[in-house]
Amino acid sequence: MKIAILPGDGIGPEIMAQAVKVLNVLGEKFELESADVGGAGYAAHGHPLPPATLALAKSADAVLFGAVGDFKYDSLERSLRPEQAILGLRKELSLFANLRPAILYPELAGASTLKPEVVSGLDILIVRELTGDIYFGKPRGVRECPDGPFKGEREGFDTMRYAESEIRRIAHVAFQAAQKRSGRVTSVDKANVLETFQFWRDIVTEVHKDYPGIELEHMYVDNAAMQLVRAPKKFDVIVTGNMFGDILSDCAAMLTGSIGMLPSASLDASNKGLYEPSHGSAPDIAGKGIANPLATILSAAMMLRYSFGKAEQAGRIENAVKAVLAQGLRTADIFEAGTTRVGTEEMGNAVVKALG
Repeated sequence: MKIAILPGDGIGPEIMAQAVKVLNVLGEKFELESADVGGAGYAAHGHPLPPATLALAKSADAVLFGAVGDFKYDSLERSLRPEQAILGLRKELSLFANLRPAILYPELAGASTLKPEVVSGLDILIVRELTGDIYFGKPRGVRECPDGPFKGEREGFDTMRYAESEIRRIAHVAFQAAQKRSGRVTSVDKANVLETFQFWRDIVTEVHKDYPGIELEHMYVDNAAMQLVRAPKKFDVIVTGNMFGDILSDCAAMLTGSIGMLPSASLDASNKGLYEPSHGSAPDIAGKGIANPLATILSAAMMLRYSFGKAEQAGRIENAVKAVLAQGLRTADIFEAGTTRVGTEEMGNAVVKALG
């Protein structure tokens, strides 16, 4: 089981160290190989996704990714900015399905920004299409506006595009995930305004015919955002496009108490995946030893489950995280009165100890 370890920037190396520590005590034979990515890749090799890093990611059975981004690289041209590394990996590895579970652990009900009675028992899976939409659509760029009331001015433009096969394959992922859960799928779109998402809605409805036991609901994205904070437990599986999925998954993250608790998996058609925490690189707290490593540790658990078929080992990690939270240990982002504040390494050590 060869794993590419890509720590990245900001808090990436700190949280990755804790996840690697957890993997090393499971009793499995992993081949771990590290490489620079993001700002670290640019600083060392002149590109956020160096050829050697991409080659490692392609040769590995799975990729464990930290985070990329740093304010000091914001002046670079877009193609050289750290964030291009993750976009490049998604494209080069054909990672089209992003799974982001939003689970509220009972011990963190008080850390959520919503009332406990609204979010207690929350368990949502957001399935985000990852390689289409305006993130990758062409044409795009900056040009002289060719028509309309602002003709002659400079304008920026992007193109929203989805092919039928792109929609079908992500819809199948969502429906199949719902078969293992509560059997409900909410497809989120903006079909009342955008032709692209009327097409999305039509194709998802067609694919639904293959899953008669699954309940399908269509919802406009603005309503979905409202319902996530009004009645989040009404959702089971949410499937949506790249842009809407990016926004809604971060919104759902805060329902759980902190985005520092949310893992994610980005999968290809064969379940080879890239696993990363849903949060960013947080360069403002890098090196302070206060970042929450649990999302990265839980991402490693998702890696074991989806790419390696080791559900038992994944469950061990997840149960260890639950045990640590039950002990009252909290990093700064989930700290509340009556609990014990710990740092990044202390939290990682606690999970290792809970694994026995």
